[in-house]
Order: sequence, then structure tokens, then C-alpha cells
Amino acid sequence: MKKITIRFFVVVTAFAFLLVATGAIFTVHETEQVVITQFGKPIGDPITTPGLKFKVPFIQKVNVFEKRILAWDGAAIEMTTRDKTYIIVDTYARWAIEDPLLYFLSVQNERRAQSRLKDILGSATLDAIASHELAEVVRSDKTRKPAVEEEIAEADQSGAIGNLIPIRRGREALEKDVFTASEPVLKEYGIKLYDFRFKRINYNTVVQERIHERMISERKQIAERFRSEGNGEAAKILGNMERELRRIKSEAYKEVQTLMGEADAKATEIYAAAYNQSPESVEFYQFVRTMELYGEMLGGDSTVVLSTESDLFKYLKEVEPVLEPSGSAGPVAE
Repeated sequence: MKKITIRFFVVVTAFAFLLVATGAIFTVHETEQVVITQFGKPIGDPITTPGLKFKVPFIQKVNVFEKRILAWDGAAIEMTTRDKTYIIVDTYARWAIEDPLLYFLSVQNERRAQSRLKDILGSATLDAIASHELAEVVRSDKTRKPAVEEEIAEADQSGAIGNLIPIRRGREALEKDVFTASEPVLKEYGIKLYDFRFKRINYNTVVQERIHERMISERKQIAERFRSEGNGEAAKILGNMERELRRIKSEAYKEVQTLMGEADAKATEIYAAAYNQSPESVEFYQFVRTMELYGEMLGGDSTVVLSTESDLFKYLKEVEPVLEPSGSAGPVAE
């Protein structure tokens, strides 16, 4: 009986020790950090190193928090810019628990931390958007210029077409403004903000139709301008072509006349050399040329009136008259 009692006592003691040991030992992983509380109040410093740790069983509680960088994805919120344009802004951020003890005392869990991030980042985003023009929100930087071959022109309020509207800061500067305004506030909750970005910026559905109509109108103006410039350039090219063609024809005609003049001069020189060998050859040349001229003058229907003293009649005067036969000479004188 005594042995049974001893065994029972040993079993109960071992079970109690195991139960106590199980509640007193816990493991901290590399991705975790722990705050131990006793009756709801933090005890000691936060545990940030991995390994086996000890606590008082049943009295103390282990509160585990994430040690890695966490994501915050904000909801798309409608906002208005300084130029009264309604846009829908979708944001996101990256954050981590920097001070687990302060984090536990202020927000206690991740759900409440996400709520604080929504309030703080959302408020800072609303202030940044409301104090800048739409161009400042959507443009990436203040030095961006459209490429010459892909020039993006847009109409201003007067309807004139110009280049991209100049900006002072740009979207990246606005993101830094939100980060700078939110970071010290979040530190009060034990949260470290690593990054903040605009994920997407859309127009309001009502404004979007008006923007599309304006874009269509602008592109039509740009197309008309390009057509006008193209027609002007085409007219310029055609004018240059006509001028060049006339120049080429003029030079060719000049060259032809020059060659013909040189040929006539050469032919005249050859003729002169051939017919100036003796007086008889000169006279024969004059006779031949005159006969050719007679053929040209008298062979057609032309009427030529010349004086009888003209040199053209030189050879005609020397021709002897043809005597008529005696039978047809005319009436016989009595």
C-alpha cells in the first residue's frame, strides 16, 4: 500500500512538473519578437533574439509580434486637387514594428496598426493632393520633356497647343512629402515606415468623360497642325522640284544651242575652206546657194516682192529668153 502511494505521488509530481515546464518554456523564432505581460501589463524588455525562453507559467503571457517588413495597402479614395479636379488615388506602404513594447502599449495588434496607418497616411495623402495641381500628381519628375519624334502637345485653356505643362516638383516629391509627414507620427506607435507610393491615380468617372473629350479635341488640333505643316512642306518640295526642273531645262537648252552654234560655225568653216580654194569655187558656191534659195522661195505658195536690182535676180537676168516657134510667134507684120 505504501509503494502504491509513493508511485502515485511520483506520477502526480512528474505530471505537475511537466505541466509547469511546458508553460514556462517557449520558443522565439527569427521572424518574431515577444513582449511578456503579467496580468495585462508588460514585464521586462521585449525579446528580439531567437531561441528558447522562459516565463512564469499561468501568470505571464507571451505576446508575439512580426519582426519582418509588413505591407499596407490603402483603399482607393476620391480626392480633389488644387485645380478642382476629382481623382481616385490608390496608395500602398511598407512598414515594420520597430519598438515592440511601445507598439503593444499603443495599438496592441496588427489590425489596429493597419487602422492607424490608414488614418495617418490617408490624411497626409489628402493634404498633399489638395495642395498641388493635377500635373504635379501624375508627372514623375520636374525635368521630363517630350521626345522630338514623339512630341506630346496639349491645349491650354485658350485652345492653343503647347508643350507639357511645366511643374515645380512632381509625383515623387509628393510621395516624399507624405512619407516625411507620416514617419514621425507613426514612430509614436512603435512603427517604422520604410516606403510610401502612389499605386494608381484615376480620374473620377464624371470627369473622365470630359477629359476624354478634351484629349480628342487636342489630338484633332495636333492632327490638323501636322497636316498643315505637311501640306506646306509638300508645296515647298514641289516648288523646289519645279525650279530645279526649269533650271535643268534651261541649262540643257543652253547647252544644245551652244553645240548647235559650234556645229554651224564648224560647218561654215568647212564650207569656207572648201569653196575659197579658187575664184571659180567661190562663184560656184554662190551659184549653188542661190539655187537653193530659189527653190525655197519659189517652190511654195509664198509671194516675194523684190526690186529688179536685187542680187537674187543676178542669175535670172543672165538666163537667155526662150524663143517661140515661128508658127506661134504671133501675128505677122504686114
